[in-house]
Amino acid sequence: MKLVIAIIKPFKLDEVREALTELGVTGMTVTEVKGFGRQKGQTEIYRGAEYSTNMVPKLKIEVACTADLSSRVVEAIQASANTGAIGDGKIFVLEIGEAVRIRTGETDANAL
Repeated sequence: MKLVIAIIKPFKLDEVREALTELGVTGMTVTEVKGFGRQKGQTEIYRGAEYSTNMVPKLKIEVACTADLSSRVVEAIQASANTGAIGDGKIFVLEIGEAVRIRTGETDANAL
């Protein structure tokens, strides 16, 4: 089992969700986050005053899937979240040691 974590631009969420749904992914967790990388922040205007912020709003998507599906999940996220501009985000893939569905007690791949 794998945990795919993607940091993407917020306006790309619907496209990513649709791409993952087509693969058969039945669930994901989405969190609003802020961070920076090579983008080094951004300049915003608030009530007529321009100010610079070093944290850029992003979304963090977490998808637990079987190991054989993980490469297709990564490809789908990369293709659907890509704008070609700096700040498109990152994708990380981690091993999951164990998963348990709280309601039924099912474990590992059955819990996904």
